Amino acid sequence: MSIIVQKYGGTSVGSVERIEHVAGRVAKTVEQGNQVVVVVSAMGKTTDQLVTLASEISDKPSKREMDMLLTTGEQVTISLLAMALQQRGLGAISMTGWQAGIVTEENHGSARIIDIQTEKMETQLSLGNVVIVAGFQGSSEHGEITTLGRGGSDTTAVALAAALKAERCDIYTDVTGVYTTDPRYIDEARKLHSISYDEMLEMANLGAGVLHPRAVEFAKNYQVKLMVASSIVEEVGTLIEEEVSMEQNLVVRGIAFENDVTKITVSGLPNEIGTLSDVFTLLSNHGINVDIIIQNQIAEQKSSVSFSTSRSSLEETLSVLKKHQEELQFEEVVHEGDLAKVSIIGSGMISNPGVAAQMFKILAEHEILIKMVSTSEIKVSALVEEGVMVPAVEALHRAFQLDELEVMI
Repeated sequence: MSIIVQKYGGTSVGSVERIEHVAGRVAKTVEQGNQVVVVVSAMGKTTDQLVTLASEISDKPSKREMDMLLTTGEQVTISLLAMALQQRGLGAISMTGWQAGIVTEENHGSARIIDIQTEKMETQLSLGNVVIVAGFQGSSEHGEITTLGRGGSDTTAVALAAALKAERCDIYTDVTGVYTTDPRYIDEARKLHSISYDEMLEMANLGAGVLHPRAVEFAKNYQVKLMVASSIVEEVGTLIEEEVSMEQNLVVRGIAFENDVTKITVSGLPNEIGTLSDVFTLLSNHGINVDIIIQNQIAEQKSSVSFSTSRSSLEETLSVLKKHQEELQFEEVVHEGDLAKVSIIGSGMISNPGVAAQMFKILAEHEILIKMVSTSEIKVSALVEEGVMVPAVEALHRAFQLDELEVMI
């Protein structure tokens, strides 16, 4: 018998009716002769409601107690789903993260999985039971309850699939698969039949919210096949695996974008070895993530560096830099807001030179000014004004013929 891991997000289990619907899907998978492990999130907005409750008690609740509080959300879902399956005559047992043997770092709020002890789950599967595991949580080696941070339920599902050597991990969500770009913004977006781990990882890192990058990275490292599909609509989803056939020989297979980006420029820095290290080590030590980086020599002894970061990090970034201005020996720091990042992604870029030039030409033809550029083997990112983000994506989507893909149902 094959083991199938299925994950259902908060929207998919947001009501009793939806939990009953999930139970029907799980039952069908069992009837097909599979052993099934289900990972679920908290119902709907439960986690947000718990965070609000905590804020009414304390301005700065401890991370340990927040983990104790937030893990209760998933426990509600696992028990209700177990009841729904039992009501259908199926054997089912719910398990918290620690009961399922998920061992994590003792880092409250953003712990990483370090081991999964599968014995309890394997015993229950051998007895013919569906095992329902609370996503987003585990416990440290010292027995402390922990949460895995953003995307934790996706990561839980992929990690369990790897540990149990499952045939596949199905991620059920409120979209029907992975699209060439976000269909909420671009009407001509098309669902992909398949996509590689590397392409999906780039898309996830560059703004596509279908899967969390940690889950994709885990899947790639352990060669777990992922299927992203809708929990509501009966449609074929998108398969994520190591090698995929090029759909219609497309060089670019997806376009990701994100807004709320800020460009920061530090000018008048000493033009010396170690200057960049000093700047970005300082920002890293304060937990500030930066993205695109460009350095320029502005005089024989002086240089400048520009980088992008999220709008939410702007205030802290400026504060940290100004506080250490004398130490870093720069003259001025300025910023430009209301920017967005638009990225084209495709493994076909490796063997097809000129893709970046084509992207720049398309944007120029639409009079879209590029502020900064970043590249890798399979992606090109451009920083543009936020107001032209959607027109830029539309133009690139058409020019790279992504709107001509066969519509999947």
